[in-house]
Amino acid sequence: MRPRIPNLADYGISPKHGFLPDVLPLTRLPDPYYNKWEAIAANLQNLILSKRLRGVIDRLPVLSTVGLEHDAEWRRAYTLLTFFAHGYIWGGDTPCDRVPPSISVPLLEICKHLEVPPVSTYAASVLWNFKPLFMDEDIDDLDNLATLLTFTGSLDESWFYLVSVAIEARGGPIITLMLDAVAAARRGDSATVTRCLCTFAERLDDLGALLRRMHESCDPGYFYSRIRTFLAGSKNMAEAGLPHGVMWDDGTGRSEYVQYSGPSNAQSSLIQFFDVILGIEHRPTGEKADVSSETERGRRGSVPKHNFIRDMRRYMPGPHARFLNDVGGVANIREFVEARSATDPPLAIAYDACLSMLRAFRDVHIAIVTRYIVLPSRANRARSRSRSPETVRKSQQQQQNLATASRNADQKKVKGTGGTALIPFLKQARDETGEPAVSEWTRRFMSRQVKTSGSNDFFLGKSDDVVQEEPVVEHGLAGSWAIDDDVGGICHY
Repeated sequence: MRPRIPNLADYGISPKHGFLPDVLPLTRLPDPYYNKWEAIAANLQNLILSKRLRGVIDRLPVLSTVGLEHDAEWRRAYTLLTFFAHGYIWGGDTPCDRVPPSISVPLLEICKHLEVPPVSTYAASVLWNFKPLFMDEDIDDLDNLATLLTFTGSLDESWFYLVSVAIEARGGPIITLMLDAVAAARRGDSATVTRCLCTFAERLDDLGALLRRMHESCDPGYFYSRIRTFLAGSKNMAEAGLPHGVMWDDGTGRSEYVQYSGPSNAQSSLIQFFDVILGIEHRPTGEKADVSSETERGRRGSVPKHNFIRDMRRYMPGPHARFLNDVGGVANIREFVEARSATDPPLAIAYDACLSMLRAFRDVHIAIVTRYIVLPSRANRARSRSRSPETVRKSQQQQQNLATASRNADQKKVKGTGGTALIPFLKQARDETGEPAVSEWTRRFMSRQVKTSGSNDFFLGKSDDVVQEEPVVEHGLAGSWAIDDDVGGICHY
């Protein structure tokens, strides 16, 4: 018996807004019992700027979660406490590897309720952290959005989150659309599947246009030096000052260190839904496709054990992650198109158009990573080279965090190379998007390697005359980039 096509209501997913909540995020917890949390939120940027946040949180009493009733209240509490925690960890001259019980105790209970990890996630910074400026206008309009909470109070940080909010809202109707396509494929209704795929491709083009607006109000230099620090998690952060990760002190004396990645758009359930519904497979980084092998064909539809996609689902709200797993069990669009491509050209063209639009979307993302991560990282490294070793040493003794770790010239082959490993990593995910194309010409066109004059990458600049690099752990947007052959992964989108 075929599995049932998932019902969005069973997973708390909106037919109109997708993974954004149907009930708008609360701007404040209604119970006065939580006024102390809200007071910190109202002054978060000033407390971070004055380096007094830790003192305030250390004096904060442990509040109970009993007063949290509706899901919107639990989500608001999660957003508040994860922002407080990241501000506490990264908001001083040196990072702090212990979060006190005043944050840890209620946060761990909230995380259990929402099925999310105790760290700032894409859900906390994007899905549950926005409000419309005008209630009579839609939230898929980027110019009608504002954030509820930021670390810096800057327009740049708000814009960085809100671009993703608008993408989630604009892409929300695609979920219902493509589940209808799955049902149509089961009936053998090629015309409906073709129509759904055409609409999907058009909407993907809209999402790319939204992503291209990132540069309008988010400055790359400010993002790299000020915002990125607070988005770091506790995984692979030894050079930034967290060799063991972070301890969420629950007051029992038995707390242990844990490591989590920070918020990343790889945690977007919407983008992963696109891959799942189209049958796109992502391999471990550096692994080539072997389309002729039985192993490759037999693995279709499964997710490798060591896979960045699977790992990022741990950071999604539990119902959203379960939805993706269940969609993977019913996704049939790729097989349906492959079986009919020779006799139904419009169907094949529509499917390939979706792959092309999603690939173009990832191209835009690569350009953003280059501008916001790669180039500032190279500039930081160049500046550190111009300073004397003694000056660098004194500076690092005075302050240690993610930003200063990135400037460490001695560690350039471990964590300071910016996009040297990131770009091939992202390009592989981009190229994998085009591999299922049914038209040989389309597949060849999307897998083409663009040749440029000269031997160096235009964006990355001249390559260093050094030996082969070690596997890179890069902090980037997500705060955790493990680029080992046996780990694998995809780009943020």
